[in-house]
Amino acid sequence: MDLELTADEKKFRDGLRDVFRNEVPADIRQRSLDGRTTRDDLVTSMRILNSHGLAVPEWPVRFGGQDWSEVQRFIYASELQRASVPQPLAFNASMVGPVLCEFGSPEQQERFLAPTANLDIWWSQGFSEPEAGSDLASLKTTARREGDEWVIDGSKTWTTLGQYGDWMFLLARTDPHAPKRQMGISFFLLDMNTAGLERRPIVLIDGEPEVNEFFFDGVRIPAENLVGEENQGWTYAKFLLGNERNSIARIGTSQTYFEAVTEMADEVDIGGEPLSQDPEFRARLYDIKLRLLALEATQMRVTGASANGQPSLVSSLLKLEGTRVLQDLSSLRMEVAGSDAGLVGEHDGPDLSTTDFANLAALQYLNLRKVSIFGGTNEIQRRVIALNILGLKGTR
Repeated sequence: MDLELTADEKKFRDGLRDVFRNEVPADIRQRSLDGRTTRDDLVTSMRILNSHGLAVPEWPVRFGGQDWSEVQRFIYASELQRASVPQPLAFNASMVGPVLCEFGSPEQQERFLAPTANLDIWWSQGFSEPEAGSDLASLKTTARREGDEWVIDGSKTWTTLGQYGDWMFLLARTDPHAPKRQMGISFFLLDMNTAGLERRPIVLIDGEPEVNEFFFDGVRIPAENLVGEENQGWTYAKFLLGNERNSIARIGTSQTYFEAVTEMADEVDIGGEPLSQDPEFRARLYDIKLRLLALEATQMRVTGASANGQPSLVSSLLKLEGTRVLQDLSSLRMEVAGSDAGLVGEHDGPDLSTTDFANLAALQYLNLRKVSIFGGTNEIQRRVIALNILGLKGTR
């Protein structure tokens, strides 16, 4: 397999680099690198990308996407992450947006897609529920039809950045008597200012209220906010989750983290020698390097994107290994930071100093514990890979 870019692909890459590094402000990219992206940073950077046709390239061209090759899509993702530009808000760009493009009514597409691409609407995801674990199909939130409205009761949890949400896409059970649990679920759009919806923040291990609980008490939404067909929500959810898992892999971000860890390990003295020269440390560092190269080659060789309403199995592989690499890199960063990793400080300039690198190590390490859980736990992805890619039937 030839991994070298052609002259046209290098020209395409250079054009992206110009936008990413010269149009998106440096302070926004620095906060993204430090893992401290704000709501305003996300809004600003996504609108800049959208003005250049780069916010939702995976969408169909008629809805603002790009007719790119798989290699161009890979270059886009890698360069975006290597420039530390905040990823376009996943709930908009790679979750509900593609679902509306594929399954939404013409009225829903007309109303929502343009403001979704420009982040004029901030979407939240209403999938996870208390006591459901990784079994999404066991959801208990219900929706019943009353005239021209649906009435929703129940609760959702782990709603990431839900404090900023304008609208929520959610799954609710609409047929409790369906022969299979997956057959009685529908996909809805909800204005989060609707009466009967209550939010409660959840503070995570890193001290940030990044996720939330939501409670629905007789929440009424218009009938036209049902996406696609009643009781077919599971099909749309699988399509959405395939896209979500691709974005979680974050290969370009890992490459940037790898470079930072390597650079800082050169400056840490261990017994008169740089830590980067310690044989055990180097072995662990370059084990990650090889895994990153394998991930890069895999993503260039195949597409992990959902297509024609069906999720790609490759998305499970990319999600599993991509998140493991991210977490292993955060562990190495903690080791490089040493005792300073226990502190969390403010960043004062555009360059990543040794102190900033160390101070933010613990924050990054703690925050990245989540990536092996959300988007379908890594244990679930291992089972998908065992059963459906490796053909290990009967695996438990």
